[in-house]
Amino acid sequence: MLNSCEEISQIKLISECFVTPKNEVESSNQPHYLGPIDLALLSLDQMQKGLLFPSKPKNIKSHLLDKFKNSLSISLVHFYPLAGRLATQKFHDEHAIWVYVDGSKGPGARLIHASVDDLLCYDLISSNDVHPIVRSFFDLGEKAVNHDGHTRPLLSIQVTELLDGVFIGFTMNHSIADGTSLWHFISTLSQIFLQLDDNYDGPKENAIMSISHRPIFEPFFPVGFGPILKLPFLEPNEFITPNIDIGPLREKIFDFSSTSISKIKIMANQECGLGHHTISSFQALCAFLWISVTRARNLEPDQETTFGVAINFRPKINPPLTGDYFGGFIKRAHGTCNVGELLGKGLGWAATIIHELIIGLDDKAIRAFLNRLIEAPFVVQPNMTSVYYQPNSLLIGGSTKFDMYGPEFGLGKAVAVLAGYGNKEDGKVTANPGREGGGSVDLEVCLRPETMNALVLNEEFMSFVSYI
Repeated sequence: MLNSCEEISQIKLISECFVTPKNEVESSNQPHYLGPIDLALLSLDQMQKGLLFPSKPKNIKSHLLDKFKNSLSISLVHFYPLAGRLATQKFHDEHAIWVYVDGSKGPGARLIHASVDDLLCYDLISSNDVHPIVRSFFDLGEKAVNHDGHTRPLLSIQVTELLDGVFIGFTMNHSIADGTSLWHFISTLSQIFLQLDDNYDGPKENAIMSISHRPIFEPFFPVGFGPILKLPFLEPNEFITPNIDIGPLREKIFDFSSTSISKIKIMANQECGLGHHTISSFQALCAFLWISVTRARNLEPDQETTFGVAINFRPKINPPLTGDYFGGFIKRAHGTCNVGELLGKGLGWAATIIHELIIGLDDKAIRAFLNRLIEAPFVVQPNMTSVYYQPNSLLIGGSTKFDMYGPEFGLGKAVAVLAGYGNKEDGKVTANPGREGGGSVDLEVCLRPETMNALVLNEEFMSFVSYI
């Protein structure tokens, strides 16, 4: 494998620029408020997701990049906070700060054009583990935490040329958006791209184009709170942890076909005894993975293991919110048990725990959590993300419901969704829809090397995997 220096040396920067909204946006002159979940993520990594396309135009500048730049400029009219920067107001007498987005601050969103020699799409797809060069397809491999949005772009897009294709990597600050909002933006950008003529640089009045869903900028606060939420700090070193070395990890993508998932679901429902189809396909798959990874870790029966899943709570609050609400609307549900119980009681028992965790995160639980967070604000630290305070964890992020293969940018359907370095740790799993559709799922799994070695040698686990 390449080391980090070799990875970056392979990437050639061709050009970069900053893009602002095509039209003046009156709302950008007002503060964009951050919700309590947004503020809690200031010390964590940004989101990084990218699409691999197995084709590229002969003249990539005129047929892709110029049009992409125009599309981005128009998209930022709708998603105007992404062109701004974070800003902080201090309240010295309270030893507190207020962090918000200043839409008039900074040069705009970053657009990078890069290339890599001697690399084919097949090299990325066929790599045994996630290819180490992928992390350099996002912001040229530069690392940052969300708080760095004070001086760095809140949105950065890198278009990297391969020998036979293009990788488009999106880096978005996680303190202003979650995965739902990230893919809302990417889908909108693609919609606008496909409506533009190749040489479009039209007048401002033509810049607003048809999009299917407009973002709504209303952070969610319980009644009586917001929109300003102060944090009990004054200086960044009180709540921001620099990037830490998390140690060696292996990252692999396991594909589960709809047929395999259906078999796992049937097994879980037969074992749990709660009734036919009580356990969903996703819950059953999560339980299967939790058991498999725990077994691969070779833990003692009396040790504890924790399962966590990041849940979009927009549809769970009353009244529910649509996915058009832009920001951080995620809450982690988690449960802990002994290793001996998990491995001894089986798939149905584990799936029941996960089922109860997910349905238990209802309107009452979400509002209670947000009230606690507002009454005693805190910022999650990187060393807290491992199980969120527990060892031997499995934490599921992402979503199988995102339309990841819909955005095409005139390049056809992507052949892979890949992620950068952001938010990777032992036991972190990202769930993506499988490219073939039909209910298939790709799980990007990060584990210690010895655990991953044991997992791929587990015949039962691998018998349900279509390919890796």
